[in-house]
Amino acid sequence: MSGKVLVVGSLNMDLVVKTARHPKIGETILGGRFATFPGGKGANQAVAAARLGATVKMIGRVGKDAFGDELLNNAKKDGIDTSQVKFDDQEATGIALITVDEEGRNTIVVASGANFGLTSQDVHEASDSFNAADVLVTQLENPMESIEASINLAAKNGMRVVLNPAPAQQLDGNLLSKIDFLIPNEHEVLQVVGATDLESAIDQLFELGVKNLIITMGEKGVMAITSTNRLHVPAYHVKAIDTVAAGDAFVGAFSAGLAEGMSTETAIRFGNAAAAISVTRPGAQPSLPTRREVDLFIAKNQN
Repeated sequence: MSGKVLVVGSLNMDLVVKTARHPKIGETILGGRFATFPGGKGANQAVAAARLGATVKMIGRVGKDAFGDELLNNAKKDGIDTSQVKFDDQEATGIALITVDEEGRNTIVVASGANFGLTSQDVHEASDSFNAADVLVTQLENPMESIEASINLAAKNGMRVVLNPAPAQQLDGNLLSKIDFLIPNEHEVLQVVGATDLESAIDQLFELGVKNLIITMGEKGVMAITSTNRLHVPAYHVKAIDTVAAGDAFVGAFSAGLAEGMSTETAIRFGNAAAAISVTRPGAQPSLPTRREVDLFIAKNQN
């Protein structure tokens, strides 16, 4: 049984350069292969969920340019409903400049463009979409007013809310208390509350009303925390060539699993498998696996 996922988020074109190592400040180095890939955290998570069987709709903005057209066409190919992705008259489509080294590690600079034109009015004009979905997925690559409007509408409609707080910034308790699953990585979790160590960050988040905290830690796996319990779910061991969109693969898969009716732990393992496959392939959306691939991967890697 597939579930329904609504994604409010960003759409970017990723401009990717392979390099032996990352340059130091002020240094110029020669890179290798250059490629463009459809990306943006919102679109990546939407594509990840759609390829894994969820019915997905997206709310966002792109520019009236070739990148915007390409991003929408790619989303439609994966069956995503883009009827609420608007064209921005003033701003270009968002882009991400990405450098990937020989170990698959990346650095990313984002020019948000049209993504920062998304308004709370845009969200409210799509309010019917919140009546028809099981899970809301959002991130922090759009203005806070649109993110807050989305979370408030989702809470009003009884949806489960998944927030991937990236790029990280401090969030207040009023917003955090409405989130069912907060999914930062181990660096973002500190920034969300301005903490200097993991344990104090965890304590502060639960004091602010977070219900479920899921911390992604790359090759170290995932830590799932509630106010009364902790669970560590190990990562699958694979050879990474490109970690771009690994976190998005996890969030999209986890959300698809939730919408489908999986338990939290099962959805985490499902997300881990999707992320593991994604890091063995280059690019953001091109690396995201299908449901068949994830099911086969889990079956082959069961303990």
